Amino acid sequence: MRGLILMVFLVSALSTSASAGTPGEVKIGEYLREATLLGFNYKAKTLADFKGKPLIINVWASWCGPCRAEMASLERLAQRYNGKAFNVIGVSTDDNGKAAAKFIRGTGITFENFLDNKLLLENMLGANTIPLTVLVSADGRILNKVRGAREWDSEEIIKAIEDAFSIKLKK
Repeated sequence: MRGLILMVFLVSALSTSASAGTPGEVKIGEYLREATLLGFNYKAKTLADFKGKPLIINVWASWCGPCRAEMASLERLAQRYNGKAFNVIGVSTDDNGKAAAKFIRGTGITFENFLDNKLLLENMLGANTIPLTVLVSADGRILNKVRGAREWDSEEIIKAIEDAFSIKLKK
């Protein structure tokens, strides 16, 4: 009996911690709140600047191995579709903007990236683990959150993006 009680306690504790969010997290199905993003070029944009077209937001850090691993596939996805069918942006949670900027320059990433060293967007998106990629509808509603690294230009992921955004992408 004690073993059963202990097992039930452990399972409930794990499921609670696994679903725990971040302060101010916007859940799937809800609309993003407005936020100002500071680009590495020191130009600010707001989330409203991206409305009207579906948006893929990738939350990353320069010290995060899985984040670094998926960047090349995000760049290929952005090269193929960015600004056409949807937009792709990155949000670095680095404390040090210089490290993040150096990483972007060193990898040749061309899609827009922003620094979130105050963790406003990280908390809003629920990025308690990174990488986190969030699919946002053209009107600003969160459609899906994908935790962990992916091959963003793979056929499987492109099909999932088509389904989420209700679009058909040219191959």
